[in-house]
Amino acid sequence: MLKTIAIHLPQFHPIPENDAWWGKGFTEWTNVAKAKPLFDGHYQPHIPADLGFYDLRLEESRVAQAALAQEYGIDGFCYYHYWFNGKRLLNRPLDDMLRSKKPDFPFMLCWANENWSRRWDGDDRQVLMRQDYSAEDDRQHIRFLIEHFFSDPRYIRVDGKPFFLIYRPQLFPDIRRTIELWRGQAKETGAGDLYIGYMQSFGFREAPEKFGFDCAVEFEPDFGLAQTLRKKPSIINRVLNRLGKRQPAMQNTILSYGDYVALKLGDTAKSPSTFKSVSPMWDNSPRRKRDAVIFQGSTPELYGQWLRHAAKVAMASRQTNQFLFINAWNEWAEGNHLEPCQRWGRKYLESTLSAIESIRDQQTEKITQR
Repeated sequence: MLKTIAIHLPQFHPIPENDAWWGKGFTEWTNVAKAKPLFDGHYQPHIPADLGFYDLRLEESRVAQAALAQEYGIDGFCYYHYWFNGKRLLNRPLDDMLRSKKPDFPFMLCWANENWSRRWDGDDRQVLMRQDYSAEDDRQHIRFLIEHFFSDPRYIRVDGKPFFLIYRPQLFPDIRRTIELWRGQAKETGAGDLYIGYMQSFGFREAPEKFGFDCAVEFEPDFGLAQTLRKKPSIINRVLNRLGKRQPAMQNTILSYGDYVALKLGDTAKSPSTFKSVSPMWDNSPRRKRDAVIFQGSTPELYGQWLRHAAKVAMASRQTNQFLFINAWNEWAEGNHLEPCQRWGRKYLESTLSAIESIRDQQTEKITQR
């Protein structure tokens, strides 16, 4: 049966590092709350509704998130995991979840293995927290995950194997060697084998088996594909740009969500080793002072069409273990969330449940007919 996994950002709580880099009390909500519309019809700010401006240090917030996700057909969360040579960031919500056993909701991890920089200020050059790779760090990392996460009964598995994702494998000096080491360590510790995948992002879309992966997961939206929809700026905007008065159309990439969905509805590519993904909306202008990517015109109906199509394509691949990823559950500063907002309420969640139920009904019908 199809399992729907929503990508979850565990950022919504203060940590000492963010206090030092961005100011006391900084969380993702800081960028969300101060966002402003950049042009007529621009939906900003995104203000949360049902769950409010929550703090993920609170068990009540984490339990409420899982209950809402489960109510609307989500089968589990894929949490971003931040590891920097033994130092972890934004880890308290996950650690508390392991300790309290709440919420009782399936989960998995995706290692967000990028450097942290001052990108939100527009400066990619100033690195705040660096990723360095080594065999010793690979060994320490996987042993930590096996002991603390993969052993948890809630952890999502494929044929009994813990399912673990890497966000950007192209940043490793030798990702095949790392995967081989991880598998060897898992067997040595008695954890068995692992099910390891990667996110197809930043132009990296190699066949998973080429580097020793079991699978790949589409990262949506696909910005490379989306660029084919970019329209040439108007004459007025081009003139203003030459005069040094850049308008939003020149400062940022503004795209049509509807046009992008139309492109995705024509995608019928089936691969048993690549899991489909969809995105309810996208607008990272709250995070970026310039060079934001804004998908304008998302609606629950358009998102629902895309989700139904992706689910049908996924099921046609005939893979026994089939997952569909939704990016994301709560990326509020990227204007990308299933969690209710004051504009749409629960409509994106309702579209999610409707699409999932229709696909599962079809699956049940096919099984009955056999």
